[in-house]
Amino acid sequence: MNVAGEFIFDAPQDMVWKALQDPQVLGAVLPGGEGIEAVGENEFRGDLKVKVGPVQGKFSGHIQLFDVVAPDSYTIQVDGKGAPGFVKATGGLKLTAAGNQTHMVYEGTAQVGGRLASVGQRLIESSAKSIIGQSLTALNEYLKVQVAQQAAPVAEASATAEETAAPSRATVAIPGYTPPSQTQLALNVAKDVANDFIPAEYRPALLVALVVILFLLICRRK
Repeated sequence: MNVAGEFIFDAPQDMVWKALQDPQVLGAVLPGGEGIEAVGENEFRGDLKVKVGPVQGKFSGHIQLFDVVAPDSYTIQVDGKGAPGFVKATGGLKLTAAGNQTHMVYEGTAQVGGRLASVGQRLIESSAKSIIGQSLTALNEYLKVQVAQQAAPVAEASATAEETAAPSRATVAIPGYTPPSQTQLALNVAKDVANDFIPAEYRPALLVALVVILFLLICRRK
């Protein structure tokens, strides 16, 4: 499985880099994440609940960063295991300053096994792309709040003190952002997967069909 893409953050490069190194922030923005903790230099551990098609469950993962060139790039290696199977992945990302914004380019390859492999490569790739997209969007919302707080030093100092006092595996609350529930995450992934699989000209018809089915179910209950 191959994954690649790019993203524009509405924050300067140093701030983006700092957030990408903060396990509390990453634990907060990762859909289905149950916390990430640092266990060594450039080494992390965390849990993630995922649902890909009919396969769902929790993964416990080990994350290691290599070739770290702050604040520009690093290589990442992920080893995750759980009831749904296993994932072994390697990849990398590069940040480039673009005025008050930051351009990220990322790529990676992964090997999956167990029940997870039974759902098919295209479905796995679409689900992975959806989860990555939701995570980066949430991280950008967090960063926009941080940028705004630079103009309010007192509020920023208060928030920093709370984060410092938090347990190592706690997550940071993001003002204006509520992490999606497992149900919402599954719906978001399903929507993104459908956009990949279903041609654009057929999507309106599918939407009408779903509305009709929902209407019939409601009438039957009455």
